[in-house]
Amino acid sequence: MRRLLAGLAVTIITTAACAGTGQTTLPGLQGDGPVTAFYPTAAPDQPTQRGPFTVPLAPDAEPARGNGRLVIISHGSGGNPWVHTDLARTLVAEGFIVAFPQHRGDHTGDFSTPGPESWKLRPAEVSRAIDAVAADPRFAPLLKLDKVGAFGGSAGGHTMLSLAGGRWSPGQFRRHCEARISDDFSSCVGFITRLSGGWLDGLKKAIALGVIRQRFDDDTWQAHADARIAAVVSAVPFAADFDMASLAAPRIPLALVTAARDVNQIPAFHSSAVLAACRTCEHLADLPDASHGVMLSPMPPLPAGSIAEALLADPPGFDRATVVPAVQGRVVAFMRRHLLP
Repeated sequence: MRRLLAGLAVTIITTAACAGTGQTTLPGLQGDGPVTAFYPTAAPDQPTQRGPFTVPLAPDAEPARGNGRLVIISHGSGGNPWVHTDLARTLVAEGFIVAFPQHRGDHTGDFSTPGPESWKLRPAEVSRAIDAVAADPRFAPLLKLDKVGAFGGSAGGHTMLSLAGGRWSPGQFRRHCEARISDDFSSCVGFITRLSGGWLDGLKKAIALGVIRQRFDDDTWQAHADARIAAVVSAVPFAADFDMASLAAPRIPLALVTAARDVNQIPAFHSSAVLAACRTCEHLADLPDASHGVMLSPMPPLPAGSIAEALLADPPGFDRATVVPAVQGRVVAFMRRHLLP
């Protein structure tokens, strides 16, 4: 009991001392892009411009000791850290240090190789982001890296399934698209174009399948293991290219966030298929009124009438102000449960 009370006292003192959310940029390793870090600090937040957002941060402030654990967040296709600032700040408020790798060829500044080409690289980029944080003298003394958590949505959710022990192949992606190009068009094509129900749809599908068959004819299974990663949350993932048997019993705790009104990654082919195959997965949040963009907070500006708006915008009536913080709270609770003593 004394040890428990002592631990609680340390937690209370540490939390009280951490007034703000520090944010800094670390150099990536082995030619990777920068790693963006968020962390507890005694410095106060101030309004800070990051991308299109003004968010409360303490840029380059001195780190303060938190709970000693690191969480990596893997952004979605064409994404960046700033659309996950709210989750990062929520984790930091609970004492976590949070780090975002920039995924090569699939981020806001470079959208040249999304899809399977990026998915091959992403898990190792997560591992090197852990290494980059460990190599920084400001953070190394504050962390124990035997249990690292990770969160990702969409393409980042695909990365989480790999980190949990799943295996996938570009050939499996091709076969899914050959079988489901009409039903799951956006998953196969991305933000390039949409089916409209018009006479051009047949041509769009034919061109898409021609490109997919040419580029993704490799049946080699892709897998990645990092013993430091101890728990992951996969939100609205692309998952149709996985060998579902490899996700029946993940090597680490795996939780999923699903959105029933997701028209970008249709749940029946992706998140629901994982849940049906997985015997030990936790269904962290089942959101009947949410879209694919539920993982984005703050939500980026979506041009009216754009493909991005059609695939990511909240459906009418969705209570973002209530639902999204609640889901973020569940993510934090999951990380605490599996990473802290």
